[in-house]
Amino acid sequence: MGVVAEAWRPPPQLNKSGGGGGGGLWKWWRSLLSGGGQHKRSVMWWKWVCGFMLFSLAVISLFTGHVVSHLEWAQQLSKRSLLDMSRKEPIDVWKSKYSKFFYGCSDRGNNFPPAVQEHKSNGYLLIAASGGLNQQRTGITDAVVVARILNATLVVPELDHHSYWKDDSDFNDVFDVNWFISSLAKDVTIVKRVPDRVMRSMEKPPYTMRVPRKSTPEYYLDQVLPILSRRHVLQLTKFDYRLANDLDEEMQKLRCRVNYNALRFTKRIQSVGMKVVKRMRKMAKRFIAVHLRFEPDMLAFSGCDFGGGEKERAELAEIRKRWDTLPDLDPLEERKRGKCPLTPHEVGLMLRALGFANDTYIYVASGEIYGGEKTLRPLRELFPNFYTKEMLTNDELKPLLPYSSRLAAIDYIVSDESDVFITNNNGNMAKILAGRRRYMGHKRTIRPNAKKLSALFMDREKMEWHTFAKKVKSCQRGFMGDPDEFKPGRGEFHEYPQACICQRPFSYDKASTDDDDEDIPEEVHNNTSSGHGHLSSVDNERDEVFPD
Repeated sequence: MGVVAEAWRPPPQLNKSGGGGGGGLWKWWRSLLSGGGQHKRSVMWWKWVCGFMLFSLAVISLFTGHVVSHLEWAQQLSKRSLLDMSRKEPIDVWKSKYSKFFYGCSDRGNNFPPAVQEHKSNGYLLIAASGGLNQQRTGITDAVVVARILNATLVVPELDHHSYWKDDSDFNDVFDVNWFISSLAKDVTIVKRVPDRVMRSMEKPPYTMRVPRKSTPEYYLDQVLPILSRRHVLQLTKFDYRLANDLDEEMQKLRCRVNYNALRFTKRIQSVGMKVVKRMRKMAKRFIAVHLRFEPDMLAFSGCDFGGGEKERAELAEIRKRWDTLPDLDPLEERKRGKCPLTPHEVGLMLRALGFANDTYIYVASGEIYGGEKTLRPLRELFPNFYTKEMLTNDELKPLLPYSSRLAAIDYIVSDESDVFITNNNGNMAKILAGRRRYMGHKRTIRPNAKKLSALFMDREKMEWHTFAKKVKSCQRGFMGDPDEFKPGRGEFHEYPQACICQRPFSYDKASTDDDDEDIPEEVHNNTSSGHGHLSSVDNERDEVFPD
């Protein structure tokens, strides 16, 4: 604001005459007109006055241009200020100071045509989703967009019953199917099943095909639409990440309407999830949720070494055989590349180094932890207020236990409602929730900067705690879920839904200037004796946790 104020201040040359600047010139002009004198002298004076006035106008124009240039510069500065200020200021671990200037915006445009009616569509599109809950969520979201591209009637997608999790839940067991259909009625016509009359009229079973990963809209129009038009019913299998990342803005906004509005959990699941949230809120005004992702399947898939010796290598190698497409990996190289999940202990150290106090309430979203309580003990010591979905009563939890997707939904709800969400890998839940939290106002979402933290964790016993904490904070700039972290052309849309995020006018006066960068307690240093710096993947991650 100082620059703007200086720009508006009159130039010193115009102030030297005090109140006589403009007024003195006017008095002089009046006296000249009323003074009479010889005609020749009047003409000479007239020429002199005109010249002086032209010169004055030139000087004023020069200074006016100077003022305008400063104003333009100040306007551009305010646009960049969110980026520059957030990079220089101390990190507030609970909330970004600039999140209030951003909000989700995914309304359909005025020129977005209404959904094609069922009897006028090009046929019925069947979708077989693939993977766990959140991987299937991406597939369902993209299925709606593909149906729109093809002018097809979408049949409610079929969930995966055959993958690693062996969950036989149907769509209506996890999501509110009626809400899904009605909320998208203006975008895509969705039905629960192919009508019997259509099935009876078919000479052959529905045509089944699998499209390549990240297929463009043009591919669907050129390769899929002709088959749909000819066969009338078409099934796309293993439908995960089968649509290109970059689409036009209206289609991206449709993705957001599906993911952040239409895909709503059933009332029963939502009720159980919110019970956990309310119990956490009753104990603490604010809490953090950590997605540990330290289950045996994840560790086996990563190809990393977690210090468990030959027993660990044999167990994880056996699990790894379930995916016949996985390449052989060098554990040490994977760690250097930042492709290994943090251990629970390392997650705790990172959080304490960032500034979360010992009395912070923490909800751990996780399945079966590899190594069990022994693996979790260091994290519990760093954060004694440690809770999981097992805080539910037996009657509340028991009906969900046979179903991994419904259990994952509880973790999703609590993590979404948390004040801060911490990811431990760049898998599907991490991406989906990071994108949703950005859409909902850039709620604080932290992911480890694995490439830098990897070396730091390996060397941490060589430095004092204060030095370690300072380095962790430095490493984590740009990985805290702030509005300025997105780089155009990078990242999955589900993680960075930029087309669906709008910005309010920025004002220095409205921006908070509180400095919450608290000192890190020295006693945390006493909990830094074990672990090997195995860190989560952040950059150039595979498309999903479990490939074809």
